[in-house]
Amino acid sequence: MEPRYPRIALTGGIASGKTTVSQLFGTLGVPVIDADQVARDVVAPGTALLAQVLDAFGQQLRRPDGSLDRTGLRRLVFADSSKRRQLEALLHPAISVRTERLAARAGGPYQIHVIPLLVETNAAWQFDRVLLVDCPEALQLARLLEREGGDAQLARAMLGAQAGRDARLAAADDVIVNDGATADLMPKVAALHQKYQALAAAAHPQAQ
Repeated sequence: MEPRYPRIALTGGIASGKTTVSQLFGTLGVPVIDADQVARDVVAPGTALLAQVLDAFGQQLRRPDGSLDRTGLRRLVFADSSKRRQLEALLHPAISVRTERLAARAGGPYQIHVIPLLVETNAAWQFDRVLLVDCPEALQLARLLEREGGDAQLARAMLGAQAGRDARLAAADDVIVNDGATADLMPKVAALHQKYQALAAAAHPQAQ
C-alpha cells in the first residue's frame, strides 16, 4: 500500500493570503493541492461538468473562448444562498475525486491542501493538522475591495457567506498572521515547514 503522507489543510477567510502562503510552501518543495485550482480544472472548457453548470445557471456564463465566466457566476451565487448550495452540490463530488487523484500522485514528505471552505464544510477531520492564515476582517475587506474593483456589495456578500474569524481560529492547530508585508511570511512558513517535516518523519520513520 502506498504511504499516506501527512496532509495539512491550509485555510483562511477570503483575501487573507492563502495563495501567497501556499506558494511559499511550494518554493520549499512541498506538494500543494489547491481546491480553487481543482474547481477550475473540473469545469474546464469541454468538460461535462461545465455543460451542467451552464445548463443550471445560464449560457450567458460561457465566455467567447468557451471557458466559464467565474466572476459572473460568483456574483450570481453570492446573491442567492440557494444557488450557492446548488453549485456546491454540483462541484464538490468532482473536486473530491480529482483531489484524491492529485494527492496520490503528489507524494510527500507532507502535503499542503488549500481548502478555503474547510470550516464551512466541517472537513477538518480529514486532515492531520489545520493551518489558518489569519488577518483582521477590516484588512480582508480592504483587500477584497481592491481585488473586486471596489464592488462593496459583492465583497460584503462574499465575506458574509463564510464562517467568522472566531470559528476559523477555533478550528486551527497552527496560525500564520498575515497583516504585514509579504516578506514577513517566509520565516513563519519556514518554521512550520520544519514542524511538518518532523510530523512526516514520525509518520514514516522507515523513510528516514
